[in-house]
Amino acid sequence: MQTNHFPPDHPPVAFGRIGVLLVNLGTPDATDYWSMRRYLKEFLSDKRVIEVSRWIWWPVLNLIILSVRPGRKGKDYDSIWNKERNEGPLRTITRAQSEGVAERLAAQLGDKAGQVTVDWAMRYGNPSIESKIHALQAQGCERILLVPLYPQYAAATSATVCDKTFEALMKMRWQPTLRVAPPYHDDPAYIDALAGSLKDGLAKLDFEPEVVLASFHGVPHEYLMKGDPYHCQCAKTARLLREAMGWSKEKMKLTFQSRFGPAKWLQPYTDETIKALARDGVKKIAVITPGFVADCLETIEEIGIENAEYFHENGGEKFARIDCLNDSPAGLDLLTHLVRRELMGWV
Repeated sequence: MQTNHFPPDHPPVAFGRIGVLLVNLGTPDATDYWSMRRYLKEFLSDKRVIEVSRWIWWPVLNLIILSVRPGRKGKDYDSIWNKERNEGPLRTITRAQSEGVAERLAAQLGDKAGQVTVDWAMRYGNPSIESKIHALQAQGCERILLVPLYPQYAAATSATVCDKTFEALMKMRWQPTLRVAPPYHDDPAYIDALAGSLKDGLAKLDFEPEVVLASFHGVPHEYLMKGDPYHCQCAKTARLLREAMGWSKEKMKLTFQSRFGPAKWLQPYTDETIKALARDGVKKIAVITPGFVADCLETIEEIGIENAEYFHENGGEKFARIDCLNDSPAGLDLLTHLVRRELMGWV
């Protein structure tokens, strides 16, 4: 057995623990203009997100987009803001996911539970990845499992989480050992959780949808052509979920939402599909968003409000948004399953 002997004047050193850091995309600190501008500038300045030449993008972003978009998006965020805690729902849910995973690990690991600390961070906004890396190390975490909360890999999501983490490590003299959890778009536990959530959501409705859309966040089509696997992983998730539900391709359709700018994005587009379905006589639809592990602006406001209006304006009658897994028992069980699998050999 190795024993650590320190000289009397040695400063205290915490060591021997393992950290788990759940990371989601991000949320502004508030809905006012300057908070929104600060958040959007960090997000839209990321070269992984916007791959346009900086010579072209810098003036467009700083002189046009950041003058207009913060006000509009601030109003959207305000419509879904957690007024009680004064924060965006993504922060509320991600914190609850971290606490829920910590509780489950404590129950499952027994006397080894004390070795593991679970925390959470945001890629954009607060709490930052760098601050949480330092906080975990200060608690004695010599090894850290980084868990990007994206089921499907994309350079604009999973890769940029790693980039930011590695940037933080580059500044540290004593780096913790890092392990990164892989995407889980086809993990049977993930598909089972989605199917169960979808069935539960549909059971609460007072109607039977004629069509269910599986809507994923879009990315520019150019990214697919450059080799990004995101589209293929979304398609596989949708196929596996459809098969788990025993549905046809006509019953569940794959679409992509949240396009930004004039460039071609992954298709078919969610909003255009919803409008077309309503115009073609479909009266009842539901939308599930399997690419999001927690409800946020893109699911609550964009799908639940904006796209619901599109459906009704074009002749649709019944529209439902199915909640993300969030911090539901099934959602927490899934995240705990993923964490425990990736901690093998460490715990």
